[in-house]
Amino acid sequence: MLTQAQEQIIETTAPVVAEHLDAITQRFYPLMFERYPEVASLFNQAHQQDGGQPRALAGAILAYVKLRQTPETARQTLETVVNKHVSLDIQPDQYPIVGECLMAAIGEVLGEAVTPDVADAWTALYNELAGLLIELEEQRYQAFADRHGGWRGTRRFRIADTRQESRVIRSFILEPEDGGAVAEHAPGQFIGVKLEIDGKPVYRHYSLSDVPNGRSYRVSIKREPGGVASGYFHDRLDVGDTVELLPPAGELTLAQGEEPLLLVNCTPKVGHHPTFGVFLMAKYDESFKLRVIQQCLREDISQGEVARQYGVDVSTIRQWLATYRQHGVSGLRKKYSHHSAAFKREVLERMWRDGLSQRQAAALFDIRERSAIGRWERQYHSGGLTALEPQRKGRRPMSKKPPSPPLPDKERSQEALLKELAYLRAENAYLKSSMP
Repeated sequence: MLTQAQEQIIETTAPVVAEHLDAITQRFYPLMFERYPEVASLFNQAHQQDGGQPRALAGAILAYVKLRQTPETARQTLETVVNKHVSLDIQPDQYPIVGECLMAAIGEVLGEAVTPDVADAWTALYNELAGLLIELEEQRYQAFADRHGGWRGTRRFRIADTRQESRVIRSFILEPEDGGAVAEHAPGQFIGVKLEIDGKPVYRHYSLSDVPNGRSYRVSIKREPGGVASGYFHDRLDVGDTVELLPPAGELTLAQGEEPLLLVNCTPKVGHHPTFGVFLMAKYDESFKLRVIQQCLREDISQGEVARQYGVDVSTIRQWLATYRQHGVSGLRKKYSHHSAAFKREVLERMWRDGLSQRQAAALFDIRERSAIGRWERQYHSGGLTALEPQRKGRRPMSKKPPSPPLPDKERSQEALLKELAYLRAENAYLKSSMP
């Protein structure tokens, strides 16, 4: 924890450090690779040459200096760093190396402005940041290791199959060499790969490009001009060869839900953005839902544990369970429905009469869109029965005749009158139950 004097020094010197941060990070990496060549394999040298990694480091330091007084916001901002570190299996003993070389780079760039007190303050700030990252990464390592099919560190996978997707893109199906299960990954995540190329370790990240199946992972790799790792995959690896994988990571994921999904700019760009994996897995399929439900039905595991294991929101799992109990496996299949006004009225009547929640009513009537019943209820309260009628698409034709007035009660059939009476009674019961 920084002292009050150190806090004041950081506040005073932060603008100066920020002004020279690009120069500091540009000096930091060569200095670290010179002093500790063994860590060079953790960094993509192409990103060193184009300045991507120094800019990323500078941005992370600046963000932490600005946000460290609000710990929760700082943690969220560091998610990108944590994901990269998890995919590289970064360990606590590597942080002192970074700290030493970063402070040396600051000293070289800023010169005499870095007094002993300034150096101590920025060292304390770095140690605070390092401690937070170590804590967050340990939580992530342990959580993944505890999941079904999870592991810690590296795990050997065998290339079970390959497929040439295009002239420059090749997909690899990777199955665990130990024959065990494979932990589910979230849509949009990438996975760390550790290779041994010409006797040297090489680390890379590749987007996962298939839905989770509990048996394997798939990566689709673009051959990059002069790319060491991509060339190795394309030219030297084939079915039967093995690679080492690290846990899946990445925060650019799709939020769970059953609502309609709008796809925008979903052209895949292999090696840059994991959008292909996100949109490929935009909906959970029937087999995935069934695996989750089967886990929930075990007596030795809670719904919360299953949610963490499969990366699914607990409320989504509860909806799947309710639908499964009411309709079986058929309730897990995709369903495209247009509901009539009569059906909507029946749902509302049953919900009000029996005091059901919207989730219970949705499960009972196999309504997949969770927000539909609430929308129907609002429509009824704002416009009555006619508001439940499906709306025609496009422009409504001009009516040549004025609307017919409703029939007086004495001219309506007994069945119509009884239906309206039952509906009004259900509505009245609902209104009474909602009164304080």
